[in-house]
Amino acid sequence: MALKIGIDVGGTFTDFVVTRDDAEPAIFKTLSTPSDPSIAVVNGLTDIAASMSPPMSLEAFAPTIDTIVHGTTVTTNATLTGTGAKCGLLTTEGVRDALEMRRGIREEQYNNRYTNVKPLVPRYLRAGIRGRLDRVGKETAPLDLDQIREAIALFKQEGVQAVSICFMNSFANPTHEQAAAELVKKEMPDAYLSVSTDLLPSIRFYERVSTTALNSYVGPKLNHYLDQLVGRLKGIGFKNLLLIMQSNGGVITPQLAREKAALTLLSGPAGGPGAGLFYVRPHGQNKCITTDMGGTSFEASVAVDAPMIKNDGEIARHKIALPMLDIHTIGAGGGSIGWLDEGGMLRMGPQSAGADPGPACYSKGGRLPATTDANVVLGYLDPGFFAGGKMKLDAAAARAAIEEHIAKPMGLSVEEAAAGMYRVACNNMAQGVREVTIKRGFDPREFPFIPAGGAGPIHSCLICSELEIPLQIVPRESSVLCAFGMLMSELKHDFVRTFVSRLEAIDWPRLTAMIDEMSADGTRQLVEERIAEERRRYDVKFDCRYIKQYHEVSFTVPRELIDSRDTVAIAAAFNAEHNRLYGYSLEAEKTPIEIINVRVQAIGITDKPTYRQEAWAGVDASGALKGKRSMYIPETKSFRETPVYDGHRMHYGNRITGPAMIEQETTAIFVSDSYDCAVDALGSFVIWQKGREDLAAACFKQQQEALA
Repeated sequence: MALKIGIDVGGTFTDFVVTRDDAEPAIFKTLSTPSDPSIAVVNGLTDIAASMSPPMSLEAFAPTIDTIVHGTTVTTNATLTGTGAKCGLLTTEGVRDALEMRRGIREEQYNNRYTNVKPLVPRYLRAGIRGRLDRVGKETAPLDLDQIREAIALFKQEGVQAVSICFMNSFANPTHEQAAAELVKKEMPDAYLSVSTDLLPSIRFYERVSTTALNSYVGPKLNHYLDQLVGRLKGIGFKNLLLIMQSNGGVITPQLAREKAALTLLSGPAGGPGAGLFYVRPHGQNKCITTDMGGTSFEASVAVDAPMIKNDGEIARHKIALPMLDIHTIGAGGGSIGWLDEGGMLRMGPQSAGADPGPACYSKGGRLPATTDANVVLGYLDPGFFAGGKMKLDAAAARAAIEEHIAKPMGLSVEEAAAGMYRVACNNMAQGVREVTIKRGFDPREFPFIPAGGAGPIHSCLICSELEIPLQIVPRESSVLCAFGMLMSELKHDFVRTFVSRLEAIDWPRLTAMIDEMSADGTRQLVEERIAEERRRYDVKFDCRYIKQYHEVSFTVPRELIDSRDTVAIAAAFNAEHNRLYGYSLEAEKTPIEIINVRVQAIGITDKPTYRQEAWAGVDASGALKGKRSMYIPETKSFRETPVYDGHRMHYGNRITGPAMIEQETTAIFVSDSYDCAVDALGSFVIWQKGREDLAAACFKQQQEALA
């Protein structure tokens, strides 16, 4: 496999993973540059070039890179911070307030003070246009082109940067939207344009208009960033394949990302779930909980056989109805700031110190106490070995910030305040895991836990104790897990069409023609991306519901069931998925089933990193012992001299007893007093609850069999 680099731009650090056939994956981190994230990308590539043997200049190294897979938080951050483009909306007369009315449901139904989220398009820039299609796409009133011209004149006068077009029932007939789009392109050639039937040609108006508005809102910012990124990469001599991570766990070309910017709204963390499965499968597991704790946020997701996908979600309370990984994000990272609320209760986040100025211990001007400052005070981070010693931490500044803002107001010692910050942060993250497990019908105790991110493994034991999870697997590449997962991602293109029909009354020729049309669209994309025919795959899903239900269940339907018109097997698959999700089905009642949407995902299979097995090194880990230092033990609520091991010198079979600290250049792993740890054949750290040696034994036995 040629040289491939996965890049994950985070709020505090930008992560890099370098893979090729003749070497183990190499890990690099550099501080992010929020004002222009592409600067950090080039800084990291410069560090990678200098690490080559012999060292290379960036200009000599860049042409040797075969593929760069890049995940970005540009669109996510634009939405979360409200810094997207100034937008206009062309929609059907009489429904322009749908973007503000939404579904008419208050998220916190018992909170009378809970205000609506601010619409992405202000009301005066939402233009209602005369013209109407009925539900089957027949025109009942012609489109008023003069009204569109008037709206465009207003948009130009107000400096609108992006325009969305979304008409009622256009999913059944796109002609009105296409006519409006032609006018916008002619009159506003520099505006970013989103057309709902190009982005999401499916039923449900609010979901479609919200998704289209989101696409326009983040599109100009992503375009600007990709211009910077592509320009900088071209400037250093990179001429090969650049791929952008999308929210569904697949990758796309920069051009498609420009056109459908909303596909990247979860681009950063989308590589994590697939990477988690990569590391648990040799242990005989087909499922895992993957978490990623970075500098700003904490993401949690569940994978069973494959990463979990949902077809609708929210970001910053704005609805998006594109396929995306089921990832729950909260503001809990190494930079999360500790503060006291009106009642004097300790809180952590969601405000973050980010990369600049960062936590107080960074000595970059930050004066507010963050999770990283607490970890320094508690002994979990060595101030002289942060980022492998490349960045020195100021322990005195960390103590001073915690003392001023937390300890003194609460009448606690600095150590007690830091311990409180640590526990609150871990409890917040445990709640984030509950959102993707217990609330989805999964028992977290049955899943291996994969902690990732630079700070994740410091907190994982306390999170697992809270959730009673007995087994953790910490990959050696855990600090850059999402970037590593990006290198395992396939090219993916999602297509959806509305097809309303009872299961027993399907118009099979029309259905198969629709599926073939979407598959052909996918083929065209994959051909442009130079994916050979034998590396193409097409997955079909139906969105179905019981008659009179409101929400649908999406499930995979093998193409052979469609070709054989096997409605009995299709119904059985729907009933089984409904039962898994909600704990019941209406199969016994013979309740009719209705199809709402048909989906096709076109997949281009890519080369993947392979497993690299280590040689057995014995159970004795004393050769990796660096020394001891005092650190906080949560189980006893006291400080203790605790052994510290060099993770880079620990190898297959090495075993340690908690409490202990394992340090690597890009992360630290805290094995608390309730857990023990051993290194597996892939170099991952297997951590199990004391008394559950049976789990560890099963893991190692299954891995030996899988890798034999």
